[in-house]
Amino acid sequence: MSIYQHFRPEERDFIDQVENWRSYVENTYAPKLTDFLDPREQKVLGMIIGEHHEVKFQFFGGHDQAERKRALLYPEYYEVDIKDFNLTLLEVNYPKKFVTIEHPHILGSLMSLGLNRNKFGDILVVDEEIQFIVAGEVEDYVRLQLESIGKAKISLTEVSLDKIIFKEEHWTEMTTTVSSLRLDTLIAAIYNFSREKAKTYIAQGLVKVNFTLIENVAFICEEGDVFSVRGEGRASIKSIEGKTKKDKWRVVVGKLK
Repeated sequence: MSIYQHFRPEERDFIDQVENWRSYVENTYAPKLTDFLDPREQKVLGMIIGEHHEVKFQFFGGHDQAERKRALLYPEYYEVDIKDFNLTLLEVNYPKKFVTIEHPHILGSLMSLGLNRNKFGDILVVDEEIQFIVAGEVEDYVRLQLESIGKAKISLTEVSLDKIIFKEEHWTEMTTTVSSLRLDTLIAAIYNFSREKAKTYIAQGLVKVNFTLIENVAFICEEGDVFSVRGEGRASIKSIEGKTKKDKWRVVVGKLK
């Protein structure tokens, strides 16, 4: 039985990567640190490594509620230290009285540096305070290259992880039943849309699944998927409980208030 059949076709490359990481730890008996993984990638890695007796894993993204996290795969003997995750927390200094900077501006400026998104963890914006987490190995490059966000001139200061800012996120859980696990069906149920409105949002490029724009209304969703609908907030599939007597899927969903 192929491991690929348990996952999406587009996840094959990531599955191969996880298998390579596991082989590395098994063969070298040394730890392996990954880049930042989104929640779906974290779930896939956990399913593949599972209760493997020789290879263990932990996730860490800088704080307890971090969404994007690095994974450390390690042999049984290894004692994990927070420093092993090689995270740097950078604070953005900018003229707060004259400029407003929002999350999309920060992400856009970071992506313009030519680095992959997986080198960056969570972007934290609380009132006028801005911080973001970066892989330690690219910290110097980021600090050297990032001189502005939007039209604002900025500077960066490294701060310790215990000074991290974040809003307490309040997720509400709801259980819904849907006729299928198609994206349009789930979006309609989660956000209380009609199916037609859900299809329109998807077709217009307003819906992301696991931080990736999805324009296929028939995209099949799975446990652990994180949704973002522009203007409507985020949600995630906490669990898929199986089918009801009426042959509908019972799905537990988390929704950010």
